[in-house]
Amino acid sequence: METAEEAWSCPFDFAQALEFDPQLRRLLEERPIARIRMSYGEGEAWLVTRYEDVRTVTTDRRFSRSAVAGRDFPRMTPEPIVQSEAINLMDPPASSRLRRLVAKGFAPAHVARMRVRTERVVDELLTSMAGSEEPDLFAHLASPLPLHTICEVLDIPEPDRLRLRQNALTMMNIGAAGKEAAIRAKAELRGYFTELTARRRRAPGTDLISSLATAREGADLLDDDELAVMAMVLLITGQDTTTYEIANLCYLLLTREELMTAVRERPERLPRAVQEMLRYIPFRKGVGIPRVATEDVELGGVTIRAGEMVHVSYLTANRDAEKFPDPHTVDLDRPSVPHMTFGWGAHHCLGAPLAEMELLAALEALLSRFPGLRLAVPAADVRWNTTSIWRHPLALPVRW
Repeated sequence: METAEEAWSCPFDFAQALEFDPQLRRLLEERPIARIRMSYGEGEAWLVTRYEDVRTVTTDRRFSRSAVAGRDFPRMTPEPIVQSEAINLMDPPASSRLRRLVAKGFAPAHVARMRVRTERVVDELLTSMAGSEEPDLFAHLASPLPLHTICEVLDIPEPDRLRLRQNALTMMNIGAAGKEAAIRAKAELRGYFTELTARRRRAPGTDLISSLATAREGADLLDDDELAVMAMVLLITGQDTTTYEIANLCYLLLTREELMTAVRERPERLPRAVQEMLRYIPFRKGVGIPRVATEDVELGGVTIRAGEMVHVSYLTANRDAEKFPDPHTVDLDRPSVPHMTFGWGAHHCLGAPLAEMELLAALEALLSRFPGLRLAVPAADVRWNTTSIWRHPLALPVRW
């Protein structure tokens, strides 16, 4: 077993466009299971980077998410983003119960109905962009679409939406100076959803929060804390990642002429192309929530001791050459292998069908409506986020 002195220092602050973090690539190729130190939290953790090993950690019951609760675990943000009642800090069967309840809100028939509304919103957003003197794909499409969609799903009043989004963004910042602001933002979000979910419990409507407030799995009903935190998690995860992936997908198409040409000439390839680009894009920095080994586990020739923290990297799993030959190339004809952009196992993103629907609706409309779409500035002049856990352009000025 490796010693603490051999731990890699991992700030995970690389943010150069969509280039892959060279430290993560080194870890994948040279030390696929390594000891790491991070910017915040106590002690060290293991980092697991290969596809099959990541799949093992995310599905093996000997690695527990719930055991992380209350611990000052190694992480990227000064204040932990998660809360102990959240589904992403639960293990089966407790998480299975909540997932079954939440999954009802993302059933295929429901997502199909939402597509009609989403396409209408996309059309309105693109009409607004077309009339702008400074059309910007991030400001006019990527930023407003997912926020509007998830707020519609949750029936969040229009005046509250921007404030909630700002609180969510504050929680994602990685700067040490933002710790107090992140604590306040988390408390404000928690308070807001505690009040909102209580109102929906008393007077349910047709939104997802109301459905969760009244949904039963046998005799089970979400308690007040579970319901409030679930709504909070759905807001945060339902808009941030989709916003950034719309922007990243657009940037990739706008800077890779061969990709843009391929999906323009054969629009039916777009769904498969999106899956390959999602695999390729480093959609965040570093890692998320760790797990704790509940007993000694042998993995990849390494002994992980009971009680030790274990992080996985979905980013490196998506670039594992054993699973994806020539992994650092976007290959639209690549044989279909499930990527891990939406996670894996018991914590695979429940909202993935909604996110994929939004991505396709946005890109299909964008490419058909603006056949001459191109960047209005050199790719080197596009500014990128450097202050949070997410990788994305801050603006995408375009012309056509």
